[in-house]
Amino acid sequence: MTDVALIGASMTQFGQREEWILELLSQAGKECLDDAGVAPHDLDHVYVSNMASGEFEGQTGIMNALAHDLGALPAYAQRVDQTSSSGGAGMYAAWQSVASGASDMTLLVGGEKMTHRSTGEATDVIASITHPVEYKQGVTLPSFAGLTARLYLDTYDAPRESLAKVAVKNHRNGVDNPHAQFRKEVDLETVLDSPVVADPLRLYDFCPITDGSAALLFCPVEVAEEYTDDYVRIAGIGGATDTHVVHERADPTTMGGVVDSGEIAYEMSGYGPEDIDVAELHDMFTILEFLQSEDLGFFEKGRAWEAVEEGVTERDGDLPINTSGGLKSKGHPLGASGVAQGYEIYEQLLGEAGPRQVDAEVGLCCNVGGFGNCVITTIMEVAG
Repeated sequence: MTDVALIGASMTQFGQREEWILELLSQAGKECLDDAGVAPHDLDHVYVSNMASGEFEGQTGIMNALAHDLGALPAYAQRVDQTSSSGGAGMYAAWQSVASGASDMTLLVGGEKMTHRSTGEATDVIASITHPVEYKQGVTLPSFAGLTARLYLDTYDAPRESLAKVAVKNHRNGVDNPHAQFRKEVDLETVLDSPVVADPLRLYDFCPITDGSAALLFCPVEVAEEYTDDYVRIAGIGGATDTHVVHERADPTTMGGVVDSGEIAYEMSGYGPEDIDVAELHDMFTILEFLQSEDLGFFEKGRAWEAVEEGVTERDGDLPINTSGGLKSKGHPLGASGVAQGYEIYEQLLGEAGPRQVDAEVGLCCNVGGFGNCVITTIMEVAG
């Protein structure tokens, strides 16, 4: 199996954008190729991570259109849809294409255009992730988040303030991310006094609806060395699924897909939880940062809230989590989010994260689809 490197990365401004999906994808793709100094005609494969361009915009065939717009013909093009973990699934597909020897240069671009639809319309599209029986009963992902948060707080005697501190931390980190949708700090009182969405979770416990795109360029390590001395290696990657029906899980506060994908990535990389210097987790809701950090082995079950209270996950803590601002502050354009996680780890490992920079040689990102229905965990390391 070929060792896989990342030699280029880009991320557009997240937020409310006037551009439509193809324009967003093209912007990220061109900037990524420019970052690596690679010509479009050198691409063998082009992957597009996107959940719902048909549902949101009535636009399909975006992978072929992007290859055309970039001037990447006759590269093979494919769209990757794995709901809100489409970006991570795209990373897995792009890694596979190079690791298998099928491609010597693969571009992954993730993107979504959502803000032109009403909150109700966007929520309905996203809710289609749920099982049809749950969907018929009006179940949405926020409702799952509220139920799980209540179970977690009650089971582990965690204070409500600990969840609010996740939002405060991630908004603080987002201030220093020029691509983030929200670059404004919030205090604990503001989070706790915001409107209830799904008890006990309030408005500031949820990520926003977002437009945006991000891109990564994959190639074999030996090809990377022809372009640059500064690159990142994919040390391990794993994907897994969990029950589609959430109530069928033995413990709703454990995300089996996170546990299993993490174990695969750790085994492949030779690293363990104790070796991770920085992590990007899928904090679509604040409770998910707790669940993932425990299921990835960073903290004991039911103890993530203590780590937050003690400042362990702060940018200057022992394990910085979501230095980008996370989905909470950075934004969550579904197909782009997992790719943007990879962008942040790439920037951190190369020492190019500016005021967000932490001391890191090994990083991890975890992208979650639905309420843990499908998950991709990726471990990256500095070359050499």
